[in-house]
Amino acid sequence: MSSEPRTYRSPRRERDAARTREEILDAARRLFVSRGYPRVTMSDIAREAGTAVKTVYASAGTKAELLRELLRLDVAESSAPATIEELRSAPDLATATACLARGTRSDHERFGDSIDLLYASLGDEGADRIWQQVMGSYRGALREAATVLVAKGLVPEGLDTEEVSDRLWFCFGIAAWRTLLHDCGWDHGRAESWLGAQAVAALGGPESG
Repeated sequence: MSSEPRTYRSPRRERDAARTREEILDAARRLFVSRGYPRVTMSDIAREAGTAVKTVYASAGTKAELLRELLRLDVAESSAPATIEELRSAPDLATATACLARGTRSDHERFGDSIDLLYASLGDEGADRIWQQVMGSYRGALREAATVLVAKGLVPEGLDTEEVSDRLWFCFGIAAWRTLLHDCGWDHGRAESWLGAQAVAALGGPESG
């Protein structure tokens, strides 16, 4: 007979642990957005989640790890892969930019709280590093879109991938959406239409260079 101890797993305990972790993440998101990441303590998160500080650490890690996990979950659910795939069948520039406007709108509608969370987190060294990671992922997706546009010949020959990528970032980056939605009070439909038109103008011909 084997003398090795048997590992016992309790499905109920695992479900309870998963629920506790989810409640902690939800509490952290609410506090980070409402108060600003730098001003929230682990004690605040524990109190909001109705649990102990040691449970927060054990279930979800440090404050920086909480923020990273919240943003990782959103990035994982991004519509970017589907948008890029749709872009590959776009017959012309107007259709392609409309596709990008629609795809980036979808993410901004779904992840508005997370975008607010990003802005509320600026100023903290750890949060700033996470911000750069998220921005890098977003820009990477738009650069992939630029690669598709150049490969399909939908932009003038004088525009290379880097130039197209920069112009797409200007038109569809977080700052562009946030300016219209947050600062100007536009709705998502109006912003989608206008940003799509701006992208056509920015990429439509040599005269836009």
